[in-house]
Amino acid sequence: MTGTTMPRRPLGGTGLQITPLTIGGGPLGSMPGNLGYEVSADRGVATAVAALTGPVNALDTSNSYSGGESERRIGEALRQIGGIPEGYVLSTKVDRDLDTGEFSGDQVRRSIEASLARLGVDRVPLLHLHDPEHITFDEAMAPGGPVEVLVQLRDEGVAGSIGVAGGPVDLLRRFVATGAFDAVLTHNRWTLVNRAADPLLDEAAARGMGVVNAAVFGGGILAAGTRHTTRYAYRECSPALLAAVHAVEQLCAGYGVPLAAAAVQFSTRDPRIATTVLGVSRPERVAESVELATCEVPEQLWSDIDEVAARLSPDQQVS
Repeated sequence: MTGTTMPRRPLGGTGLQITPLTIGGGPLGSMPGNLGYEVSADRGVATAVAALTGPVNALDTSNSYSGGESERRIGEALRQIGGIPEGYVLSTKVDRDLDTGEFSGDQVRRSIEASLARLGVDRVPLLHLHDPEHITFDEAMAPGGPVEVLVQLRDEGVAGSIGVAGGPVDLLRRFVATGAFDAVLTHNRWTLVNRAADPLLDEAAARGMGVVNAAVFGGGILAAGTRHTTRYAYRECSPALLAAVHAVEQLCAGYGVPLAAAAVQFSTRDPRIATTVLGVSRPERVAESVELATCEVPEQLWSDIDEVAARLSPDQQVS
């Protein structure tokens, strides 16, 4: 993809300009429990180099991915290329202590300090509070708690902007309503067959927040199809959801569109969404992801897919 560029969009009111795709760094550290295969250190670093030097200008990781191995490999890639490229949006996330469950303000500081050390940088353009559903909203918002400390990290310049990244839509809506965050990251809830995040996207966009959408493949089924897996968002599909995915597969086949391309462009075409996160585990996947985002998709396909999704009740989706 040498010489190829992608357009850049404003990430809400953060002042950051970001490509429609962000490379997801989870697979870089090797996640065999989720992916079913290992990723060697050399391959992870090479993939990170490809992500940092290709047409996509954003890479997302987390303190907790593979016990910090994702960040370590990204840090080595940054060392090899001489640091973060100009205008590149590197984001990571502060996490609870996975051994004790602690998610205090002090833990937030420990988390980002460990992340910066692994990455070999002194600040990140974007820093998310990760998976706040593991504590109560009141605990997250308490004086001296994780949100207050995250705001302090932005004020101190450790983070250029701050976001909240999680699963349950109603909880994320509560965090958005606080006005404390510059961005929100949702996963698995805005896909070809799951529309649960619709009100969240509306509310975040109305506030001028940067919206990041992740896991558009639902863990793989919306890329590989129902012949390869029957799981969506880390759990077995309901019969209705599985039937919906199969129906979407058939529609895509009828139009000659790869299922994965439809899954990606469903997100990238949404004007409320600044960038869509795609996890990759091989260097060539960066270029392949750009191809998925840019191949031609007939307009009528979207209406046909919307009809399939509309037949699913909320309890048949992940909310």
